[in-house]
Amino acid sequence: MVRDLREKTNAGMMDCKKALQETNGDMEKAVDLLRKKGLATAMKRAGKAAGEGLIHAYIHAGGRIGVLVEVNCETDFAARSEAFQEFVKDVAMQIAATSPLGIEREDVPQEIVERERAIYVEQARESGKPENIIEKMVEGRLRKFYEENVLLEQSFVKDPDKTIQDYLNELVAKTGERVVIRRFTRYALGAE
Repeated sequence: MVRDLREKTNAGMMDCKKALQETNGDMEKAVDLLRKKGLATAMKRAGKAAGEGLIHAYIHAGGRIGVLVEVNCETDFAARSEAFQEFVKDVAMQIAATSPLGIEREDVPQEIVERERAIYVEQARESGKPENIIEKMVEGRLRKFYEENVLLEQSFVKDPDKTIQDYLNELVAKTGERVVIRRFTRYALGAE
């Protein structure tokens, strides 16, 4: 069972053994326990420098869309891991598919957010709703706007039940290191 748990989680042998003992041999609970411990460890490391990683180029749609993305971690060892490399490729594919405006909400230009807010306010007023309801409607539409246009808040194209942030958290739990999507550039043929 320890070997099976190690294969599922990439955790150390003693960690797997302890997790199985704490959960009385329940494999699913042991996986959850190791993930929680991995995330807790990663949160402690949040201040650590993430100077290693990968720059990955992804070309899609017969050369019509291209993405260049940089994802950083703490060690070269983690950067070479299969899980990290798969994550970087998936993030590049996500960017090609969804064309996000930024990695986090703060990266979206304020003038775009204000323009969207003004449109939502106007639409809500036209519906004839009271002011207090209008503000809730606008906030809901802005939240949806961020979910569609902020990379970390987008649903993962390969698994819509989780966001890119969830996927990032899973990688952090696996590697035990701080992982940061540093920057990206998306090119589309003929677009400015």
